[in-house]
Amino acid sequence: MKNKLIRLVLIFLAVVVLLTIGWVWIALHWSYSDGERAGYVQKLSRKGWLCKTWEGEIAMVTMPGAIPEKFEFSVRDDDVAQKINLLAGKRVVLDYRQYKFIPSTCFGETEYFIDGVREVVDTPAQAAPQPLAPVVSPGQLTPVR
Repeated sequence: MKNKLIRLVLIFLAVVVLLTIGWVWIALHWSYSDGERAGYVQKLSRKGWLCKTWEGEIAMVTMPGAIPEKFEFSVRDDDVAQKINLLAGKRVVLDYRQYKFIPSTCFGETEYFIDGVREVVDTPAQAAPQPLAPVVSPGQLTPVR
């Protein structure tokens, strides 16, 4: 009887551990959404007591003079974090994936994980074309009186 109870407890614990591992794997590999966010990198730092993760934020400005919206993100890849650091202060586009129900902040403090970055190169605005004056031949001119 005692051996049977110990066996049932061990089976129960094994099932709980396997379910937890499966949940963590799904939470980290199955993204809820993905997309791009453009803005100016305001900060990027490596944080955490035990698990160090790259955490940052960009300011997304819709039009000049508007209050910027902040987008907080996490970065898993050190190479991507280095590229973001090099582009600090410049307008960038961040490619992200959103993961829901991540079990711990050891994987990142936000739901948004950056997996690519590129700089936005603004082209100078061209002046609006000026309408050309109509071509007038000397015989078409009328004297002004």
